[in-house]
Amino acid sequence: MTSSLQPGQILARGTCRHLRDLGYACVTELVPARGLRVDVMALGRKGEIWVIECKSSRADFQTDHKWQGYLEWCDRYFWAVDQDFDTDLLPTETGLIIADGFDAEIIRTGPQTKLPAARRSALTRKFARHAAARLQRLTDPDAGAIFHP
Repeated sequence: MTSSLQPGQILARGTCRHLRDLGYACVTELVPARGLRVDVMALGRKGEIWVIECKSSRADFQTDHKWQGYLEWCDRYFWAVDQDFDTDLLPTETGLIIADGFDAEIIRTGPQTKLPAARRSALTRKFARHAAARLQRLTDPDAGAIFHP
């Protein structure tokens, strides 16, 4: 049910579904470094890491002053927006995904910038710990008070 989700969460859900179909594992709201929280991080079969920021409105995009800080935490960077979003606002040197609550489509793939090996390794471990902790909280809600990734 999409009615209980915020607009950005709806975009993230459709984006994650599409990326899953492409062979990526996704987590939402991952913190790669203090002061940053990405909407969606996707991990590919070969270890490639994509960051996707979901923007539900012009105001949401215009108030995001941290997005360039995410570029050093991924191999590719994308915006996910709905079909009514004015995509002319988005930087053309980034990827573009059009999404809704059920699916998405990659319209433009941004440039690839390979992560340094040490950062990729650390980020992959953080991704795994984040995903495992979230799964544990779903299966054992009381565990959240005990374990912090």
